[in-house]
Amino acid sequence: MKTKTYFQLSFMMFLEFFIWGGWFVTLGTYLANNLQANGVESAMAFSTQSWGAIIAPFIIGLIADRFFNAEKILGVLHLIGAVLMYLMYQTTDFAGFYPYVLGYMIAYMPTLALVNSISFNQMTDPSKQFSFIRVFGTIGWIIAGLLISFIGWDAKEAAEEGMLKNTFLMTAIASAVLGVFSFALPKTPPTVAKGEKITISDILGLDAISLLKNKNFLMFFISSILICIPLAFYYQNANPFLSEIGVDKPTAKMAIGQGSEVLFMLLLPVFFMRFGFKKTLMAGMLAWTIRYLLFAYGNAGDLSFMLLIGIALHGLCYDFFFVAGQIYTDSKAGPKAKSAAQGLITLATYGVGMLIGFYIAGIITDQFTNADNTHLWEKIWVYPAGFAFVVMLLFTIFFKNEKVEYKQS
Repeated sequence: MKTKTYFQLSFMMFLEFFIWGGWFVTLGTYLANNLQANGVESAMAFSTQSWGAIIAPFIIGLIADRFFNAEKILGVLHLIGAVLMYLMYQTTDFAGFYPYVLGYMIAYMPTLALVNSISFNQMTDPSKQFSFIRVFGTIGWIIAGLLISFIGWDAKEAAEEGMLKNTFLMTAIASAVLGVFSFALPKTPPTVAKGEKITISDILGLDAISLLKNKNFLMFFISSILICIPLAFYYQNANPFLSEIGVDKPTAKMAIGQGSEVLFMLLLPVFFMRFGFKKTLMAGMLAWTIRYLLFAYGNAGDLSFMLLIGIALHGLCYDFFFVAGQIYTDSKAGPKAKSAAQGLITLATYGVGMLIGFYIAGIITDQFTNADNTHLWEKIWVYPAGFAFVVMLLFTIFFKNEKVEYKQS
């Protein structure tokens, strides 16, 4: 791969995840402080990610894969996103904010598949080359968090004064830059030949539904949906929680989680080969329980180390369940059903699972919200901790141990 192409793809990945991390992490804090959104309204805003994930396959399958180059679709979607993000920046109430954030996520979520497609199309050996491109996405997310904290937009007083509003302007500018830059990316033509039929079953990955006849895969599939409920609590409540209890530079500290993703991604093949698939997933689910207990009983003072450990467990929580699960899914699907199987799992987790998770997180958060809009965080965090533990027990009992070969992609 040429040096120019490497730079283009790396910059694309950097901006793609800088954009996501530049507003989504602090969204809950902004909604509570500036739009006076309650837990259910906050859940509605975060659920737009799930609606975007559900609608994304149709945009990719019916438009990008058939009629237009991927880089051109990427550019158009990010330019649309820049406009919607700017409108979010100007909005002063939740009723006006929600349609824009919904529209934005419907435009943004398909771009996650498009940047991968553009990257893979330029690679001679994706198994060796992709990770060196994708890591710039993680760096972009981390830089966004550090920037927000060190400028001071997420400081408790600044957040209450509405400074987090600037994250939408920052993201709008980044989206516009990526939108324009996308048209200069290497050409990635449609993957489906003109006239070739594509069905709804193909788009949603339903061709892989027969995998659910396998009891182990069915248990894994159900666990994947259920574990998204505690995951939703983290996305929706972690930043508001850290900000409310007075943690200094909360968004920068949350970037520790992305750093740990890189570390645990490197540890995953070692753990996978030594302990096997079942124990790997069990470790991931147990980490969710430990993380939330650390959040429940830690504080911004002498027990702040508990909060930092909880954040740092993000890599173990995510990689040891979701990435390991992608490997398991790949191993169970036949050659013709690999893409369909991955699509089905993505739809089930980021679509259905997260949609349910955000809704439940919103209800429970509202139940433990005081009259002054502060929260009983200890009680809130105990719920996802207990739920993750129950899911782990069910998985441990009903998933029969089997050997799964580790395939690093």
